[in-house]
Amino acid sequence: MSQANFWDRRRANVAVEAKQVEIAKVEADLADRTDEEILAELDLPVPEDVADPDQIRAFLTKAVPQRIKTRALRQLWRINPMLANLDGLVDYGEDYTDSATVVENLQTAYQVGKGMVAKIEALAAPEQQDAVETPDVEDEEELPELVLASAPEPEMAEPDELPSAPLRRRMTFAFDPTPEGAT
Repeated sequence: MSQANFWDRRRANVAVEAKQVEIAKVEADLADRTDEEILAELDLPVPEDVADPDQIRAFLTKAVPQRIKTRALRQLWRINPMLANLDGLVDYGEDYTDSATVVENLQTAYQVGKGMVAKIEALAAPEQQDAVETPDVEDEEELPELVLASAPEPEMAEPDELPSAPLRRRMTFAFDPTPEGAT
């Protein structure tokens, strides 16, 4: 790397930095002023009053601060039919946060982190109570026999009926000892 090449790059970087400092000073000056003052100085109309999309170009110069450019671009999106009309293919184009469509006192069985578990447990609870219901017995000695008698017996499968595990088979490969094309 030559020293002349280094100094050329250094001079270019210093020039860019000086330009950035100058732009920062202008932006700081414009930040203190109101939008109306800036528009009057640059002889520009209020961005919301523009009716022709071609007039928006005047707002996109370096002299106009970003906040006024943003207002002008928003107006462009409103007045240009190609940009203002959605084609219906936008997945999230509709407003789903409309509070007018919300039902008052809406209640749900959903619980965060649990889902619909409480509702399912409530539906299953009467069935479980019917299955384990104990009869009213005055003598405590008869109670265990009655409970055991009312419990269903588990069904046991016969050893012959048990499903057998599938047999494992190994893959075998056979290679032809003579290559193709050899005689």
